[in-house]
Amino acid sequence: MPLDLHFGADDLLRIRFAISPLCETHEAVRTLRRTDRHGYHLPWLRRMREAVAGLDLSPLWLFMPSPPPGYTPDFLGRPPDVPLAGFEEELALLRATDPAVARAEMAKSLACTPGAAQSPRGRAALDDPARAIRELADVTERAWHALLAPDWPRLRALLEAEIAYRSRQLAGGGLQRLFADLHPRLSWSGDTLTVRTRTDFVQLQDLEGRGVLLLPSVFVWPDVVSGFDPPWQPTVIYPARGIGGLWSEPETGPALVRLLGANRAAVLAALDTPSSTSALAHRLGLAASSVSAHLSVLRDAGLLASRRHGHQVLYERTPLGMALAAGG
Repeated sequence: MPLDLHFGADDLLRIRFAISPLCETHEAVRTLRRTDRHGYHLPWLRRMREAVAGLDLSPLWLFMPSPPPGYTPDFLGRPPDVPLAGFEEELALLRATDPAVARAEMAKSLACTPGAAQSPRGRAALDDPARAIRELADVTERAWHALLAPDWPRLRALLEAEIAYRSRQLAGGGLQRLFADLHPRLSWSGDTLTVRTRTDFVQLQDLEGRGVLLLPSVFVWPDVVSGFDPPWQPTVIYPARGIGGLWSEPETGPALVRLLGANRAAVLAALDTPSSTSALAHRLGLAASSVSAHLSVLRDAGLLASRRHGHQVLYERTPLGMALAAGG
């Protein structure tokens, strides 16, 4: 059934994008149990088996009703206030949650699973919400370091490229173009964004000047998630483009290697989506200084273009670079 987000004039001025490593951590944890999300992430899942075996994620899973629909407490992944928050900054905000707010949201979440509120862990969380906040933050921190931190440069580069692409859509065609292919369950008409959700009732939310935060995610596919009641900013979490090739290693043909050299060919082949120097270096296992030098040569040869995005410079193939990579 649909969730209709009604935009007023002020809301149109408060549409923004952000990246949240905290949100991605929780979506990664959720993906471990959601087999319908596994399709694009099987290489990552195989690589994470040992790390997952060493984690006790039950405190988080208690508040992630499965199968959906259900409600996960908003305070676990509150909408970030800045475009690219650091994990430690977001975790500090989670630890600082008001226990009264946490208790109300945990009670709402537990009510989605029969018997959860009466379970020993559920009762303990509601009896001592301050302790529950600490436990949930600690588990989240361990999950971040085990599951996401090693790959975060690659994930962040993909999410930044997604935001750059959507920003160009918004600049070129307004909201109609932005929401045209953001996700099949999203549609824009008049002054309303409709999100077709898994709930069995129609919801209508007047944004009342709060606008909407658009949060691309690597792990949320095939879903689109919307929520966050006041005081949080309404947020739509949607799948980023490019996740199909996220875990594959770039392949270079022998002709391309002979022409450019092994490392320079690998850099060109790795640019399936716009990426920064540090993300490419992490993905290819090369020194950042070497990757930077290769990028400069490829750009000077007309095979790459660069543009600034926030504090980073993103590189992407030109049409000539695309043709050469495909031919190689």
